[in-house]
Amino acid sequence: MAISAAPADGDDDAVINAINTTPLVDVMLVLLIIFLITIPVATTSVAVELPKETVEVRESKPENLVISVDKSNAIFIQDSKVASTGALVEHLKKVSALRPQPEVQIRGDLTAQYEGVGKILYACQRAGIAKVAFITEPPARGG
Repeated sequence: MAISAAPADGDDDAVINAINTTPLVDVMLVLLIIFLITIPVATTSVAVELPKETVEVRESKPENLVISVDKSNAIFIQDSKVASTGALVEHLKKVSALRPQPEVQIRGDLTAQYEGVGKILYACQRAGIAKVAFITEPPARGG
């Protein structure tokens, strides 16, 4: 004896054994569209690990050495102009011998070239300065 899905007498209230897959297909299509939109954004061509930085307020202490670079790349220790990079290294060697070693803080003019700041960093490295910081102005509020 064969079992059929619909009764032979034409009764419409019979149980249908087939699974309705329309909602399943709808959910799968929505997920497919979501994945197609989000996956290209998440992938990049070069894998790099970006630094995690926090903004902290630093106070300039009297024992810290402030070195400035103006827009013409002239280097100043506190308020006196440095004659040459060699003189800067000699001054920094004296500072590096102090215990505890003071922090060297670099103030660079916005329009100064990187060369002046690079000379200071190289001189700090040659003199054995352990801690170098940059002094910047905070951005204007709302911008």
